[in-house]
Amino acid sequence: MIFDQTLPAKLDSETRVQLVRFLRPLLDSAADWPGLVRSLAARGYGLGFRDGRLIVVDKMTGQALCTGRDIDRPLAALARRLGRPRLRATADGHSAALA
Repeated sequence: MIFDQTLPAKLDSETRVQLVRFLRPLLDSAADWPGLVRSLAARGYGLGFRDGRLIVVDKMTGQALCTGRDIDRPLAALARRLGRPRLRATADGHSAALA
C-alpha cells in the first residue's frame, strides 16, 4: 500500500477516542494479518509500517491516521497474538507493507 511516508501527527483526545472506538474492535477481532487487512479494507482503511510501527492509513487519501500505539494496540502486542507479520520493505528502508 502506498501511503504518506511520515508518521502521523499526535492525535487530539477527541480524534483518539473516535479512532479507538472504531478501529480497535477490528484489531481485537482479527484472527490473522490477512483477515485484519480485509476487515480494515472493507471500511476504507489499510495498514502500513514505518520505522517499526504499525500505521493505520486512510485508503482514499493515503494519509497515515494513527499508529497502533495511538489506539492502544501497538505492533508488538498484535505480533504476539497474530504472529510476526511478513513484511516487504520499500526502497527508503523505513517503510514496509505486508508481503
